[in-house]
Amino acid sequence: MTRTLSPAPPAEEVRNPGRWLALSVLVLAVLLVAVDATVLGLATPYISEDLAPSGTQLLWIGDVYSFVIAGLLVSMGSLGDRIGRKRILLVGATAFGAVSVLNAYASTPETMIIARALLGVAGATLMPATLALIRNIFHDPRERSLAVGIWGATASAGMAVGPIVGGVLLEHFWWGSVFLINLPVMAVLVVVGIRFLPESRDPSPGPWDTPSVALSLVGMVGVVYAVKEAAADGFAWGTLGAALAGTAALYGFVRRQLTMPVPLLDMRLFRSRGFSGAVLADLLTILGLSGLVFFLSQYLQLVQGRGPFEAGLAELPAAIGAVAAGLIAGRAARRFSVRAVVSGGLAGIGLALAALTVLGQHTGYPLLGAALLVVGLGAGFAFTVTADVILSSVPEEKAGAASAVSETAYELGAALGIALLGSIVTGVYRGFTGPAGTPDAAHESLGGAVEAAAHLDPATAAGMLDAARQSFVDGLTLAAGIGAAVLLAASAAAWYLLRGQRLEDTAPHA
Repeated sequence: MTRTLSPAPPAEEVRNPGRWLALSVLVLAVLLVAVDATVLGLATPYISEDLAPSGTQLLWIGDVYSFVIAGLLVSMGSLGDRIGRKRILLVGATAFGAVSVLNAYASTPETMIIARALLGVAGATLMPATLALIRNIFHDPRERSLAVGIWGATASAGMAVGPIVGGVLLEHFWWGSVFLINLPVMAVLVVVGIRFLPESRDPSPGPWDTPSVALSLVGMVGVVYAVKEAAADGFAWGTLGAALAGTAALYGFVRRQLTMPVPLLDMRLFRSRGFSGAVLADLLTILGLSGLVFFLSQYLQLVQGRGPFEAGLAELPAAIGAVAAGLIAGRAARRFSVRAVVSGGLAGIGLALAALTVLGQHTGYPLLGAALLVVGLGAGFAFTVTADVILSSVPEEKAGAASAVSETAYELGAALGIALLGSIVTGVYRGFTGPAGTPDAAHESLGGAVEAAAHLDPATAAGMLDAARQSFVDGLTLAAGIGAAVLLAASAAAWYLLRGQRLEDTAPHA
């Protein structure tokens, strides 16, 4: 029988080792999403070759998942508070695995975009539920910090495992195989989750408000779409219309939440400076990193000529740094301060991105590897502590909605980052001047240039590829410089907004 939230359990129940088995199920869900996000970047050159998407379609394949998930996270987090977080997690995991099959067998760019959008719908049910369940399973603040650190470290481990496993698969099978690896993880998650996950929900959730769901989705998708189109092609009437519609929908959503007795999202959460500061730090960090993350695999493979497995190994330092930092971030924040750890982590990422502005076609790996290690360390410290701050700022019954806000900031930052920085990289790339005989398809994407080169005479192909690769690197270093500025600004904002913020040391009932 499903149980609702009850007062915090006594100390002897808190020490029940079953909570760690439950955590192992939750981190499987995180692993599922993290692996999917990283293997897409690794498979992009192969998808480009097989499906022949335009540059715009390639960006849509990369960011439509974030568009949809950003629009639905708040709604799904609130739904989990209402119908049960265990239930929505297991349903979402099952759907995530099933839709992964559709991604694997997509045969056109349009089908791939639709499949990624449906994956976003399923993914929106997973992340808020995992963090919310951690909030309700771990009542001791120090244990919760460790659990959040393990949660974050698993996401980072997934980022490492994804490229390596994906690289092996891509060297032996077709690109769709990288999506099918979700199926065994999903199966284990569902079978073990049914047995070990406790159910929890808001005991007084209020009614499900469909207009709020629609306003949230229309608002998020409209605004992000407008930013993407404006960055790529400038302002047009369609772009302006989407921006106005999205802004109006978000305004209507906020107004509706403020007037409802039991809102879908309690806007009073943002009155906490710590909560707002942590959410803003997450959004800006992912925004600044997204351009690098999305294009790094293409740089390693299409510019430097590495195989997919070697490219996956090359990205490993970022995940190693994030895992190591995530496991000690809570302890560091208690010893020093929340704002010192978060702000310092973000500043480290910003300086590492600044170092990448000197990348060239033939830059040696030590610079890139060291920069990725610093990026991972900074992200591990910052994201773990901000997640802990967000969970600690709300009562247990609102954990789903608060987690959804945190994840929305993450996904919105990813969508905006790919839209803005990705469009900058694409815009710079398209401006390259190739030798006579360069086909138009080569200007759509670097993958398109590599494919076109196979049909040209060797001299023309060599000249075209050199110009295309240099233009791609120019766009990537410009995106890294802009990302560095965003991260340093985020560091300063976190230092101001998180002043005086502390992580709990003892459980409220103790």
